[in-house]
Amino acid sequence: MGERLLAVKERAAQALGEFLKLESAGGLLLVAAAVLGLVAANSPLAGGYLWLQDLPLTVKLGSLGVDKPLLLWINDGLMAVFFLLVALELKREALQGVFTDRRLIVLPAACALGGMLVPMGIYAWLNRGPDGAMAGAAIPAATDIAFALGVLSLLGSRVPVALKVLLTAIAVLDDLGAIVIIAIYYTDGLSALSLGVAGAALTGLVIANRAGVTRWSVYILLGLVMWVAVLKSGVHATLAGVALGMTIPIGDSSTPGQGPLARMEHALHPWVAYGILPLFAFANAGVSLAGASVATLAAPVPLGIGLGLFVGKQLGVFGAAAAMIGCGLARRPNGVTWPGLWGMSILCGIGFTMSLFIGSLAFADADDAIQLGKQVGIFAGSLASALAGFAVLRLALRSPPG
Repeated sequence: MGERLLAVKERAAQALGEFLKLESAGGLLLVAAAVLGLVAANSPLAGGYLWLQDLPLTVKLGSLGVDKPLLLWINDGLMAVFFLLVALELKREALQGVFTDRRLIVLPAACALGGMLVPMGIYAWLNRGPDGAMAGAAIPAATDIAFALGVLSLLGSRVPVALKVLLTAIAVLDDLGAIVIIAIYYTDGLSALSLGVAGAALTGLVIANRAGVTRWSVYILLGLVMWVAVLKSGVHATLAGVALGMTIPIGDSSTPGQGPLARMEHALHPWVAYGILPLFAFANAGVSLAGASVATLAAPVPLGIGLGLFVGKQLGVFGAAAAMIGCGLARRPNGVTWPGLWGMSILCGIGFTMSLFIGSLAFADADDAIQLGKQVGIFAGSLASALAGFAVLRLALRSPPG
């Protein structure tokens, strides 16, 4: 029995190691793609960059078809695959990972909640009023796990594994919060027929799960039907990826890493980390900086986003951690010092991918000034969090952990 438990722990540790390596490398690639997009939008290539974003792409099957510009295929289609991966990670952690032990979930859950509420509060305070800017309150609530782990990887072996695990858990729960926000606040003009088709496809997925079907083709086919129906229903299409992920069977709980869910997660992760997220960053980060100045950053929208990410995130995450640990409701992870915990809290302010995604939903029809301010706020807050978090952790982790 002891040998079997040890083998399970070893496989779980190996899976975690592979996850962290992929996310770290993907985070560095994400930064490069974002810089390329920004350069393309502010160079002689700007015309071609905008043409590529608006390039129409149509897929039809009989009278049923989807006709969208390339940018929306990326944001509504490829990002649904990203959210599918998020759902797989959430389900695995809930059934086989750190979230199975309620004593271990208390600290990251409190940190994730504080790291969402405080930035949203800062943004709301700076943007209170009837001008529609409040639609962006959720933009600074997100944490980009790939970007954050990419920065953390630059510190090498000095970083305790427990700190990486805590940051990952906070970011995963953060993604769950983002899913809830998208479902509640960015849904309108519902179509009963499309929702009915989506519900039927979801029912078929649940039946397949209960029947023990393990072939991916069944789930992918029903998932595509559900995605098209959700896309036309008024609910954001990425939520179809979440629903699909939650229905993928996990397999034998005693053999993590061996079931259909783990195999799908393992297959998708490189494509998402090295393909989908960098492509999303390249397509969405490019905004013309013509006319940008210090005054641009001082406007309520970018200031709310920037301060929410840089100040609000670290206050919310570190404050929640200090409160939970101080009250005895959670304990500080082994090998993690208070300065190290503070540095990690600052890194949680790297919103980037999810902030860009939520911003694209919140200000889809906003004028150029709001679009520029949104991008400037996300870039400034994320960059300040990356630089400050790296500096604090470099001082806090002067030698490799014992």
